[in-house]
Amino acid sequence: MLKSKFKTMAAILLLLTSVTIFSCEKDEHTPPNIDFKTGTGYTSADATVGQSEAVLIGVNVEKTEDELSTFDVSVSLDGAANQSIAGYPETIGASEEDGFSRDITVTTRAQAGTEKYTFTVTDRDGNITQEAITLTVQ
Repeated sequence: MLKSKFKTMAAILLLLTSVTIFSCEKDEHTPPNIDFKTGTGYTSADATVGQSEAVLIGVNVEKTEDELSTFDVSVSLDGAANQSIAGYPETIGASEEDGFSRDITVTTRAQAGTEKYTFTVTDRDGNITQEAITLTVQ
């Protein structure tokens, strides 16, 4: 009789463990949002611009699940590897971990070519979002 109770208890424990393990869903891990600001003065899409021209790019960044942790702005010149621009990457402070806006003014080179600016935000769970704008300099 003791063996019968033990087998019953073991079966119930196995059933409960199985239900617990298989009912846990994996988090979706939605990455943060980056949107370009639009309106007068802002460049919000790929564009053709002049040499040595100042270009204003604005971004709005919002968390989706986890607090924001880092923000980077990098540039790739004529298809070369990305390099962070001066002042970046930055660690996001507590007052902006739910979202923030930035206006970044870049000055194009004094030569024709392409300049691809990539905006990268990472949240505390390691989710990454990147958005880019390519400037064709003439």
